[in-house]
Amino acid sequence: MVAYTGIQGQNILITASDPSNPTEGQIWYNSTSNLLKGYANVVVNAWASGGAINTARYGIGAAGTQTALIGFGGGFPANTVGVVEQYDGTSWSTPPAQLNTARYVMGGAGTNTAALGIGGQNQPVNATTAVELWNGTIWSTNPTMGTARNQTQSCGTSTAAMAAGGGNPTPNAFTTVENWNGSSWTVGTALNTALMQGRAIGTQTANIVFGGTTSTGSPAVTAITQSWNGSSWTTVPGGNMNSARYQIGAAGTQTAGVAFGGGAINTDAVSAATELWNGSVWTSNPNSLVTARSAGGGTGTQSAAIYFSGALQPGGGSPATEEWTGTALGTRTITAS
Repeated sequence: MVAYTGIQGQNILITASDPSNPTEGQIWYNSTSNLLKGYANVVVNAWASGGAINTARYGIGAAGTQTALIGFGGGFPANTVGVVEQYDGTSWSTPPAQLNTARYVMGGAGTNTAALGIGGQNQPVNATTAVELWNGTIWSTNPTMGTARNQTQSCGTSTAAMAAGGGNPTPNAFTTVENWNGSSWTVGTALNTALMQGRAIGTQTANIVFGGTTSTGSPAVTAITQSWNGSSWTTVPGGNMNSARYQIGAAGTQTAGVAFGGGAINTDAVSAATELWNGSVWTSNPNSLVTARSAGGGTGTQSAAIYFSGALQPGGGSPATEEWTGTALGTRTITAS
């Protein structure tokens, strides 16, 4: 094996101090510390507080990234709101445009400038087929779903989205799946197990749905993961979450996800637990949310996720925003022999 520290100066920068603005993949030799170093991803896996949302609520829809997202709708005890807020990575602002139909526990998909608000609940109506599209300025009413549902597992983009499961009335869970192509909804392949109050991450043709409740009587909280490959659903063997939860937050893709918060099994307690998904299994992470809560807005990637607002226990909405850093670029010492 090549001894890199013995070829310093041939193809590697020699410097008395680490570069102030290195680029990803850059390698250098620090002649002061006599160490070979590089700039690459470092595992962080930690939550940090972000800017507080202006209107605390639960059952809020979400779309976008950690630094450019939109939160819409939500509820308080006995009422729903159409409030919309945008986050720029530091603070929340409230644009003048609100949802046309105030509701909560709806599905969300897309980005902060092209988002879908899917289904949900609008008091006193238990569930709705309503779908609205956000273009960065206003919300427009779009073709409705075929089945009225709240608390669906939704993912995708504003032109290619999926709404899986859901319920009407609570706690009746569905296996129904509908797909959006940018102009209309069509019925897709049904879930293997009826599910509501869980989460979906990924694209319309490659995603997973997990957690939530599955029953037609008293809610039974589940930990199972179902994977969609564009043709069929598979209940992932050994893919159960370590902590069964409902109304959870999540971010990522079919093969790299993170799940956080939610309601604890068979209790009214809320969870702060965080789990990572590698495409096959869920792994519990020791770094939990600072504020335990359920039914908040969650979006982003496994490396950069965000969770905001949500329901506290014993009650009330939380204004908290927390930002997850899974990996981040940083200076690393390279050891070789």
